[in-house]
Amino acid sequence: MRKILVTGGTGYIGSHTVVELQEEDYEVIIIDNLYNSEAEVADRIGRITGRKPHLEVFDLCDRNELNRFFRNHRGIEAIIHFAAYKSVSESVRKPIEYYRNNLLSLVNILEAMKQHGVPSIVFSSSCTVYGQPDKLPVDEDSPLKPALTPYGNSKQTGERILSDTMAATVGLSAISLRYFNPIGAHPSALIGELPRGVPENLVPYITQTAIGLRKELLVFGDDYNTPDGSCIRDYLHVCDLAKAHTASVARLLKKENRKSFEVFNLGTGKGVSVLEAIRSFEKVSGIKLNYRITGRREGDIEKIWADPTLANNELGWSTSHSLDDAMKSAWEWEKNLRDCNK
Repeated sequence: MRKILVTGGTGYIGSHTVVELQEEDYEVIIIDNLYNSEAEVADRIGRITGRKPHLEVFDLCDRNELNRFFRNHRGIEAIIHFAAYKSVSESVRKPIEYYRNNLLSLVNILEAMKQHGVPSIVFSSSCTVYGQPDKLPVDEDSPLKPALTPYGNSKQTGERILSDTMAATVGLSAISLRYFNPIGAHPSALIGELPRGVPENLVPYITQTAIGLRKELLVFGDDYNTPDGSCIRDYLHVCDLAKAHTASVARLLKKENRKSFEVFNLGTGKGVSVLEAIRSFEKVSGIKLNYRITGRREGDIEKIWADPTLANNELGWSTSHSLDDAMKSAWEWEKNLRDCNK
């Protein structure tokens, strides 16, 4: 089996990607500091796939520990780098922590790749690099707008670090995947999105409100220039997103990449408003959500959705799950999680 390192592999997107990798018969090793996840996730992955991935718990900002890891684990052929702090609002409150963690960890990974002969990396990026686009849908040639938050800036800067490193280093290749809005959970309901504290993303707030953990769901703004006045996003199922990572790893391992640094947008190509997302959840769950319209939230963009044509053509990847599928899986995950905690 070909050996893949997944940093942040017990997190939301990381765990679903580890499942896909193992089902494609890769050997997966996870590094995670468990800042926003639990070690138990590795056990849950094992229940899904029949094979528990090896997990090492340490901070990627510790360069000595990272080098120790690579000395002990020879033969890693590619890295998928998820490990990063990801809260937009927290990044505004803690900019130094975000820059240190998100950028130093990447620099340490790249240095270790050069030192230990690992040729390929897939980077977890974000549609936040585009800001509010001038035209929709957004393709990979759309200009990057100045980042509004340290989180967004860390993704833009991370891509620049990768681009510069690949240009200057013979034998290294990278793919940066710009996600739009991942939602949903694995059909087993054993892994899914589990934010600590109050959720910042829409769908876990929806499911926590539906199950009674939250009193009400706030909809930030109904006066945007959109059909129903609420913000529009491109919501894609996390299992579809995970498959894009296995496709990217295969592209790099087979040396099918056209350049040493490539970028792909990952989305459905369809914009969905917040109110449409709420109606989808209500339909699949049979539950009427308690939600309230409030004022706009600072930093929110009005509307964005992807043009995924390049990923469709080059990676052979496309989404296969509907919005309703994603909402149903998120609800099953929420119910299973709460039953397990009773």
